[in-house]
Amino acid sequence: MENKSGIVSVFAIFQNREAYFEQLSSRKNSGRSAFYQALIIFALAFFYGLVMGSYNSPFQALVTGIKVPSLLMLALLICFPAFYVIQYMLGSRLSLLQMVNTILSGFVVLTTIMASFAPIVVFFMITGNNYAFLKLLHVGIFIFSGIFGMFTIIEALKYSCEKKNVYPKIGINIFKFWIFIFAFVGMQLAWNLRPFIGDKNLPMEIFREKEGNFYLAVFQSMGDLLGVRNDKQNQKPDKTKVTTGENTSLDSLIINTNSDTLITKPNADEPDRE
Repeated sequence: MENKSGIVSVFAIFQNREAYFEQLSSRKNSGRSAFYQALIIFALAFFYGLVMGSYNSPFQALVTGIKVPSLLMLALLICFPAFYVIQYMLGSRLSLLQMVNTILSGFVVLTTIMASFAPIVVFFMITGNNYAFLKLLHVGIFIFSGIFGMFTIIEALKYSCEKKNVYPKIGINIFKFWIFIFAFVGMQLAWNLRPFIGDKNLPMEIFREKEGNFYLAVFQSMGDLLGVRNDKQNQKPDKTKVTTGENTSLDSLIINTNSDTLITKPNADEPDRE
């Protein structure tokens, strides 16, 4: 990445990846490269968060704009130390900043693709206004963008392994396993940072109570979208009616029985007129 291009040089990863990876593997200006990439990631993630939270309210949009980049950075901070130590033990000769730049390059791709989906998200918010569908749409965008981001990191590691000979081949397989760890940490962290979209039928909340889990919420959203949960809710009033009817009949029977007892009881006490 040339100094003349500044922060714009980060997007060179979409045009000439090998030249970009060559710059990342260099120790020169590695700190500046990491700063530029982190700034781009935060800006694009903040923009996507604004769009994501605008479904509920402007305040929710601002909160989600902060949550989305925080989610990505926190998940990376939690998972990166273990990955770097393992790579170092396997014989990696990449410095800390070189490894950080390599990982951040994938997140630049991830957040750029996420931001490119913003017009589609706005379109469905205006035309559909379906909360369950929007939740699944955002999950799909995160997964789709994440796949491209992780493939970019794998390509960067392969370049360091095959062209620069500073990264062990087994490290690439370890990174593929690390992707699943990062995904699980990210989903759990996202669940604790929710809501991101915000249901219009619920009061505004910065954080919600810790209940359920991410996977159950996805299945519930699919059920809401397909109308499965609504059918079950529609059946509840019928059960109440049946139960109420049975109780009413039982009460009537008790009243009738008591009435017969009250009528016949005095006749039993009267003397026989015959």
